[in-house]
Amino acid sequence: MSAPELFFAAFVPLFVAVSPLTILPLFLGMTEGLEPAVERQLAWRGVGTGAVVAAIVLLLGKGLFTFLGITVDDLRVAGGIILFMIAIHDIIHSREARKNADADADFGVVPLGVPLIVGPATLTACLVLADAHGQPVVLGALVANLAIVAVLILNARRLRRVMRPAITRAFGKVMSLFLAAIAVSMVRHGLVGLGVVG
Repeated sequence: MSAPELFFAAFVPLFVAVSPLTILPLFLGMTEGLEPAVERQLAWRGVGTGAVVAAIVLLLGKGLFTFLGITVDDLRVAGGIILFMIAIHDIIHSREARKNADADADFGVVPLGVPLIVGPATLTACLVLADAHGQPVVLGALVANLAIVAVLILNARRLRRVMRPAITRAFGKVMSLFLAAIAVSMVRHGLVGLGVVG
């Protein structure tokens, strides 16, 4: 295959795994009520964290998981539990309580960077695609996908401006509910992969 074909072959599966269009509404819900500067900071930290984690796993390969004694399914379960706890906190707390908590908590790293932007699906895709197409091609495709995520979430405030406050608050709660469902799905798939459940 030519270089563009190789890049496209790596880009498409990673686009599906990263799912930028899914991250955008979740980011809107998580950052509702925050100051613009804080929101931008969290966006950059999220993308930066995701990029570093994915690059480390990609460059070190499956040996990293072997060294740590973990599997992708272990990562699914752990990430799902963290996401579920954050989603429940967001659902039961008021807007002000969440705003104050988010100002102190660095959720730009967890759960935004990992496991939302770069989760088990993305890490697995990186490892599999690197075996098929080579690390440089996959790294380029990963950077392109993370650039799309960055553009979307850094411009999320423009979308929020056209929405009424009551709508954004309701939207945030609904997104937290979906976040909880994603967390349950991650744990379920992890337990199935580990053979705990059928």
